[in-house]
Amino acid sequence: MTDQLLPGEAQLRTLGLDVTQPRPPASQVTFPDGGAWRVEIPSVEGPEALTAVLEESAERDVPVHRVSQGSGVMMLDDAEITDMLALGADRGVEVCLFLGPRGTWDVGAATRTPTGGAGPRARGRDQLGQCLQDCVRAAELGVRNLLVADEGVLWAAHRLRSRGDLPADLRFKLSVLTGPVNPAAFAVWAALGADSVNVPSDLTTTQVAELRAASPAAIDMYLEAPDDVGGFVRLYDAAELIRVGAPLYLKFGLRNAPGIYPVGRHLRDVAISSARERVRRARLALDILERGGGAPLPMSKIGDPALPVPDRFGEPVAAGGA
Repeated sequence: MTDQLLPGEAQLRTLGLDVTQPRPPASQVTFPDGGAWRVEIPSVEGPEALTAVLEESAERDVPVHRVSQGSGVMMLDDAEITDMLALGADRGVEVCLFLGPRGTWDVGAATRTPTGGAGPRARGRDQLGQCLQDCVRAAELGVRNLLVADEGVLWAAHRLRSRGDLPADLRFKLSVLTGPVNPAAFAVWAALGADSVNVPSDLTTTQVAELRAASPAAIDMYLEAPDDVGGFVRLYDAAELIRVGAPLYLKFGLRNAPGIYPVGRHLRDVAISSARERVRRARLALDILERGGGAPLPMSKIGDPALPVPDRFGEPVAAGGA
């Protein structure tokens, strides 16, 4: 089915408006289970929001492979983390938590300037260590997917994983806040330890295909992006992005929604209602896929979070070595 028509192409041909640009080739990479795409619901900020996502996904028949959280490990207590893991395990849904703290919450003023300074990266040795402490705590509680927005944090955490100080099956997901926009950068992030890479949603399908050619690391992409990362709504591009970008996570953010990081009880109702709406947006995209003849490549099964393992940079020299 990889050569299926683009949405509306049959109607356009009857009007003499044929496709004039060559389409990029289909990806030949899959998830380890043979599937080509998965569904992720982001900004699921705690057990109550996850419960809402699971209820809404059951009601709307939306498969959910992974949920991710943006407030950070440090904004959840142990019981909240274990509750989220238990809820996810019941439905085969992987739970991904953000590492923190990050520069946008720090005392430095540069993130408030027009250039944004270093943005969400960890500032200084202390914040690097704090992120790694979050990593260790989450892993000990059973979390096996962590969201990272800093290349130093990623490389350090990957080194700990390689040394056996963190579980070998711990997966690192790169945040869209530092996502790559060219194939060399995509390969570098994968080589630093990223297992899935959230790329910006303003990339063309050709540019996504270029990233795919650079590394087998999974691609995460917002089909609907929150306002603070562009506010793009690309539901009709789902089939073509699956075709050229597999293995791919389709993410469903929410435009025109308030920023809620870090979340808490004061934002409980907003977090829950927006989580439910993200699932509805996913249903809209799935309906578009089905009306177009289905996805061009098979969906990954629920319950197997394994990811392709890309090439990594060489093992680091031991401390004190040459």
